[in-house]
Order: sequence, then C-alpha cells, then structure tokens
Amino acid sequence: MIPSLQSEGQILAEVNGCLGLITLNRASALNALSLAMIRDLTTLLTAWAADPAIQAVAVLGAGREGKAPAFCAGGDIRFFHQTAMSGETADLDAFFTEEYALNHLIHHFPKPYIALMDGLVMGGGMGISQGAKLRVLTEHSKLAMPETNIGLFPDVGGGYFLSRCPGHSGEWLALTGQVIGAGDAIELGLGDVFVNSSELPAIIDGLRTGPQDSAEHVVATVMERVDLAPAAQHWEARSLINRHFAADSVPALLQSLAGDADPWAQTTLATLHKRSPLMMSVTLEQIRRARGMSLADDLRMERDLVHHCFHLRPGAASETVEGIRALAVDKDHVPRWQPADIQGVRREDVLAFFQSPWAAGSHPLRSLS
Repeated sequence: MIPSLQSEGQILAEVNGCLGLITLNRASALNALSLAMIRDLTTLLTAWAADPAIQAVAVLGAGREGKAPAFCAGGDIRFFHQTAMSGETADLDAFFTEEYALNHLIHHFPKPYIALMDGLVMGGGMGISQGAKLRVLTEHSKLAMPETNIGLFPDVGGGYFLSRCPGHSGEWLALTGQVIGAGDAIELGLGDVFVNSSELPAIIDGLRTGPQDSAEHVVATVMERVDLAPAAQHWEARSLINRHFAADSVPALLQSLAGDADPWAQTTLATLHKRSPLMMSVTLEQIRRARGMSLADDLRMERDLVHHCFHLRPGAASETVEGIRALAVDKDHVPRWQPADIQGVRREDVLAFFQSPWAAGSHPLRSLS
C-alpha cells in the first residue's frame, strides 16, 4: 500500500485505514521541495489514486521544535542557482516538468486530498495545496507567491489560481508577492477552512491513529474542529487593489500608484520598485493570459516561461539566477536587474518568454489534459 520512496526520509508516508498520510519531512529547509520529494509525492499519489483501499489523502509539513511552523516554503532555490550556473540543467528541467505535472495531478486527484497549511505556504507549497479539496489554514498560515522577488514569476499553476481570485487581487498577489494570512486567503479563494493551531495536534492524531474507515470520516476529523477565520486584513484595501491593478501594463500601474497619495499605494509602489521590471511585465502578461486558460494549458505556458527564465539569458545573465543570488546565495539583497527600470523593458522581450521552445507534440507537458 506504500510504494518504495527515494527521497531518503524527506517524504514520510503512512496508511491508517482508508487514509494515506504524507508528511513533508525537510523541516531544516522549511520543507522546501527537492526533486526527489516531487518524485515521491508523484509516486504516492499515482499509486493511491489507483488503490481502492485508499479513499482520502492528507498532507502536512513536519514541525520544527521551538520554531515557527512551515507547511512548505517553496522549491529548492539554491539548487536552481547551482544547476543554472553549472550549465548542467537536466535536473533543473526535470524539476519543473515533474513539479508542474504533480500540481496537475493534485488538482485532478480523484479522491479527497486535504492540505494542512500551517505556517509558511509559499511558491511550491501553494502548488501542492491549491488543488486540494480541503485547504485548512491556521492563525500561523502565511501564504504567498513571492517569485517576483527572485526574478521569477508565480508558477506551479499560479497563473491559473491567482487569475481566478476576485477582482484584480490576483495581479496584486502575483506582482508584489504579498504575504497573506488565513482571513485574506479564505476571502480570496485560496483557502477553505480555519482551525486554531492548538487543535492541529488532535486533528493529526485523529488522522494518524483514529478509526478512518471512509473518506467522509477523514474529512469529519478536520471539520469537527473548524472555527471562524480571523478577519481579512489586506483585502480591506480591495478598492485600491482593483483600481490600480486593473492597469493594462506595468508602466501604467506604477504611474497609477505614483499618483495616489494613499499610504497603501505608496508602500505598494515601493515594493514594486524592488522587483525585476522585466519579470513583473512577464508576470502581468501571464496572469492576464491564464485567466482564459485551462489548468493544463496554463501549466504548459508556465513550463515555457520557466525554460526561458534559465535559457533565454543563461547563467548569471538570467534575472532568476541574479534574484536568487541576491536573496539566498550572497544575501546582499541588492539584485542587479537588467534592465534596471521599467522604461527599459521592450514588448518584444516580454513576448519572447511566451514563445514555446517545443512543438505541441513534443512539449514536456503534452500529456496533461
């Protein structure tokens, strides 16, 4: 019932009755996803989807004693930097192809898939939770798609799920990388229910050791402890978000914010001035295109985009490699974006990211439907 795994303990799997329980067990790295973890998750979910004895799946992140919790803080960005700089990108290419296929599998998983999103849920963590049938949040939940901070774009299906947030909140989340809590996440359709973190040990114990003889009972183990979510905080600025982030281009957006004396607008403008002008432009185009796409088509588009992030300008010339260098390698927090300001971004440079390097029949995600 539990297939063999390869991540050397970074993914833990157990079965209790009809429930398959997965623990992301890389707590020292905030449970960030490695390629081996992605492969183990895919192996487990593929096996359990076909196993009639498994009627539901739950996933959680291993805790760190005495430290704030993390469900999954994203992908292994130091690995991205190392492989991109080495020029040996086969594993990097495999990482994104297999991660996006996993995201698709989760969105279309045929049985209840429950994500216990306690603590940090960022990037790749959003990718393995947004397709869940039940997305469970706590007061410690901190959700974000912060990829523009490293010269990337909100991938792992981010185009799909952010573009479906109400109003223009998807563009706001995508471009700023704003961190939101449980109240905002539920308001924006990025979470389903709230439980107090003090209830999580009992929920996990019930999932792990309680009688679990049906999918309904698994879901009830969570739902019986659901509480009222805290009020939204950031989405209270919805009128400002919808006004400014409706702009048809990044220059127009920046100009709109610059002309608004409201402190929220000025703070948001300051945040955007720290981001890669090129990748903000790519991201806005991504969200607008994804709004009319299926998940499969969005993931294929994102696979094209991420290929170009590392191959259009390879090595240190990549905005993504430079962003990771500044944040996680040299940690100087002073990325040298090229171009340095939005006036230097040409439309043809943005559109180049959306040209697929593969013919339709050879696309690495061609089998997604």
